[in-house]
Formats: sequence, C-alpha cells, structure tokens
Amino acid sequence: MKFVSWNVNGLRACLKKGFVDSVLGLDADFICLQETKMERGQAEVELPGYHQFWNSADKKGYSGTAIFARTQPLSVAYGMDLDKHDHEGRLITLEYPDFWLVDCYTPNAQRDLARLGYRMEWEDDLLDYLKSLDRTKPVVYCGDLNVAHQEIDLKNPKTNRGNAGFSDQEREKMTALLSSGFTDTFRALYPDREGAYSWWSYRFSARKNNAGWRIDYFIISDRLRDKILRAEILSGVEGSDHCPVLLELDI
Repeated sequence: MKFVSWNVNGLRACLKKGFVDSVLGLDADFICLQETKMERGQAEVELPGYHQFWNSADKKGYSGTAIFARTQPLSVAYGMDLDKHDHEGRLITLEYPDFWLVDCYTPNAQRDLARLGYRMEWEDDLLDYLKSLDRTKPVVYCGDLNVAHQEIDLKNPKTNRGNAGFSDQEREKMTALLSSGFTDTFRALYPDREGAYSWWSYRFSARKNNAGWRIDYFIISDRLRDKILRAEILSGVEGSDHCPVLLELDI
C-alpha cells in the first residue's frame, strides 16, 4: 500500500503548477495534503478514483488538510475532538480495518517562538490521541510536523538552533513521540543519510543549493516497522516549497 504526504502551500496555486499530473503519476493509494488554504469546492480537484476528505480552518485561506483515498474508510474524524485544537483544520483521521491513517499539519512555533506554548499543548494532546488510536490498531501518521528532529535533518543546524522548527523544546517532543512506540520510517531505512530534505525557503536559492530541512514525515506504530517497503523524499517533484514524501507498506 502506497502513501504520499505533501504540504502544497496553497492547493489552488499548486493546481496551476502541475499538481494533478504529479500526484496521479505517483499512483498512490492515499494522498495526504497539508496547508491546502482552501475549502472544498473553491477549486476543482479532479482525481478520478479517489474519495476526498477535507478539513478547513475557520479562518479563510489558512492552514487546512485533505486526504484523497482510493478506498472508502470505515470512519472519518476531523480534529482531535478538543475545541482548542479544532478550528484550524489541522488533522484528519481515517479508519481502516487494519490501521489508522492520520494526516497532520502541526502548528508552527513562529518567529521568536511566539506560539511555542500552544505548540507544546498541541504536541502533548496529539501524542495522547495517537496512543489512544494505537491501543486499538496500528497508526500511520504523516504530514508537515514542523520540526527537524536531529542536526542531520537540516542543512544549517548551528545557525538555526533555537529557531522555530529546531528549538530544543520541539525536538524533545519528537523524541518523546518516537520513544512512545512509534518509528520515523525514513530514518528506519536511512539512519545516516545527509542532505535529505523536504522543505526549502523560497529565499536565497535554497532549493537550488539544497539548503533545506526535513520536516515532513511518515511515522508509524513500531509494530509496522517490518512492513516498510520504501520510504522516500521526492525532492524532484515541484509545485510547492515542500516536496512530497512517500511510504510504501506491506499491509
């Protein structure tokens, strides 16, 4: 089963940059999007053979997630069922007979870590949510998680230490998640691979120079670890400041 996750940084803009051809070419069973910045119906997304699930923010043109799935789920949940977290369209959960699929757009801590307090609350509540799902069946958790976990996960760790996405606090929350029965699929296969990034600033020719960050993930329940067939960062796919990431599981 093949999964793709992609922060499209505005789906309406990405549609004009070859989005449909790009994702259809990947031939995935699930396409999980973040930062759609739209509501369903604001643009025509023609992906034949896929069921569409949208979670949009209350604020227009902000945040938002979507999943395109070839198979109809048993159930769908939008958000964590916690009011403080459920107004920005950041989470969709699909239930299938043998696993949960969770698509997430993690809140950015922002410049000067202005939103770090809220980010910490989100991380704690999300971990509780993922563990509650994991108690019933394995979890496939993906999205733009807005953190480079280790120094190997960004080009310039020293100059970015303490910045949003590479603060000690955010990194510690990722460590806590991975210590709670979950596996970072890319690092499971490529523990020492350098220069593997999924996001590049639009400034300073960052993508051309591969001065990036790995902040987009597929994280799975540990008991699915031996089911990993492929975990890739599709850096050649353009259309956003992020590229898609891919996971293939034998499930």
